[in-house]
Amino acid sequence: MAYVVKFKPSAERQFRKLPGAQQRRLATKIESLAGNPRPPGVEVLEARDRLYRVWVGDYRIVYQIADAVLLVLVVKIGNRREVYRKL
Repeated sequence: MAYVVKFKPSAERQFRKLPGAQQRRLATKIESLAGNPRPPGVEVLEARDRLYRVWVGDYRIVYQIADAVLLVLVVKIGNRREVYRKL
């Protein structure tokens, strides 16, 4: 079964600020999370919030998975130097 991918409003703003080429690369990865929210290379960041992280080049996608309702919620998108601040 496919998951539904949604963005937090702040993550959507972060995504829209990126250059077009980078948006396309990240969009491909985000769309693939609908089919497999735990792809090879995924890392659990915080057990209490169940945050996961995947990377695309120098950018990171931080998200949560709600298996009960088949939802992937993108929490934050950003450059690897800045994305982990204030999670």
